[in-house]
Formats: sequence, structure tokens, C-alpha cells
Amino acid sequence: MKTHHRSNDSSNLHINQARSGVAFIEEVRRTEVPYGTLALWFLGQESVIIKGDGITIYVDPYVSGDFDNELWRRTYPAPIRPEEIQGVDVCLITHEHNDHMDERTLLPLHRQNPAALLVAPGCCQPMLQGWGIAESQIRVADDRQPLELSSKLRVTPIAAAHEQLERDDSGNPRYVGYVLELNGVTLYHAGDTLVFPELLEQVAALQPDVALLPINGRDYFRERLGIVGNMDYREAAEFAHGIHVDTVIPLHYDLFAVNAEKPGYFVDYIYEHFPEQKCHVMARAERFIYASPHAFLSK
Repeated sequence: MKTHHRSNDSSNLHINQARSGVAFIEEVRRTEVPYGTLALWFLGQESVIIKGDGITIYVDPYVSGDFDNELWRRTYPAPIRPEEIQGVDVCLITHEHNDHMDERTLLPLHRQNPAALLVAPGCCQPMLQGWGIAESQIRVADDRQPLELSSKLRVTPIAAAHEQLERDDSGNPRYVGYVLELNGVTLYHAGDTLVFPELLEQVAALQPDVALLPINGRDYFRERLGIVGNMDYREAAEFAHGIHVDTVIPLHYDLFAVNAEKPGYFVDYIYEHFPEQKCHVMARAERFIYASPHAFLSK
């Protein structure tokens, strides 16, 4: 989506959320899942928390308030405040747009979780360092090199096209998704992207168990407003089928009215065209436990 300057006051969105936010973070902290499963929490837009094998990962955390533009009013408040975020081991950023790389969320996150590693496209690094995040805590998302972030977590950046494939002078992609291998599960978070042949091939080759895909699409009128688009719900369903993923979860459809889509259309399309494809639409602030086909099997 288009970038915007930000307002400094988000208190109106969170005035009644202090207790629920603390309880939410406590739920994340206390949740443990067996091998072959992952826990996921939905924060809105493409913001999710992923946990497995004792590792907690935030992807594109955006839990601050509105931008200073009437067009970009949140349709619902975030379930947590930035200052409540605790227990982060890794934070993955897909690109620099404000609803994905949010200064008002990332600075408190970094302050309260100083040991957390932050992975982002190379073009984001100067901005992140300008915000005071140390270079030693930043890893560049280079799609030519998977990242072994620990003995338990492997992260493979995947170049994305939002709406074009773009690379910097070093060859690093401007937009990325991520394939995570954690706790016996392979998860693909697409970030913001269109579908293109290389994306299908690369992601299918990594055999993800679960895929998180944007479904908001794009059109002429949103382009006139400067809104950069993604795959639509039909393309997301076809993409999920094309990569042979076990379970698909739609993202990026409900946080801003100007750039929304109905997830029911996505579910209907899958039901009509791929009735054996598992999908799950996450409720706001839901904890969803994904179990891979090989979870709980006796040896």
C-alpha cells in the first residue's frame, strides 16, 4: 500500500485495551505446541505472531494507530499496544510500507526486546538504523541465501512483486515473503505480492505446509489513490492449489476500508474449485494451532 506520514496519537484506539493486551501477550508466552504444529495469532492486515519450539516470531507487526490521513483509518483496533510487546525472538519485515514496517511499533518492540533479531530487505536497513536499531541486530533478507537464525529456525526469503519485482544495486529484493522451517512445519508468509511463474516454482519447491496469502487484489481506482496491489482472492486460491499447500490462510483484507476484500469470497472460491483444499479464516486476535499432516502420528 502507499506510504504515509503518521500521527503520534493512537490512544483513542487502545483506551480500553490495556488488560486484554496484557492477557494476549501472556497467552503467547504460555502457549507451547508439540512437534509438527505451530501456533499463530492474527493481529490484522499481514501482522501475525508465530510460535513453535520455544521461538516467537513477529511478522510485519503493525499495532499502532491510524495514519494522519482520513483515508487510512483502521476499521478495528489492534489487540495489543506496542509497549506491551514482550518475548520476541525474531521479527520479520516484508517491505518498507508503513502498515508493514511501522516505526511506532518497531521502536517499542526493539526497546523491550533488545536481543530480538530483525530481518528485512536491504533497502529497509538505513531507515531501521536511523530509528536507532543497531546494525548487529539486523539481518538482510537476501533471496539468494537462506538464514539459519538458530539450530531450530531456518528462514528463506522469497522475492515478491508488489506490483513489480524490484532489486537494489546489491541485487537484494525490495519486497519479500518468507518461508519458515520451525518445529517440523514449513510455513510461507507471502508478504505483499502478485502471482508470477517464478514465485509458484520457488514456493512449491519448498513444500510449505501452511501458506498465508494476501487477497485484497488491485484495480484502476485504487491505483489512482496510490495503493499498490496484490493477488486477489481468486489468484490466492489458485496459487494455494498450485503450490500443493496443506492449509491456506488469507491476509490483508479488512484493516482499511479503502483496500478491503471479503474473505468469504476466498472461501467460496476454494469450496467451488478446490473442495479438498483446507483453508482457515482467522478471527481478530485468534490463536490458531496449525497441525501438519505428520503431527501426532505414532512412530
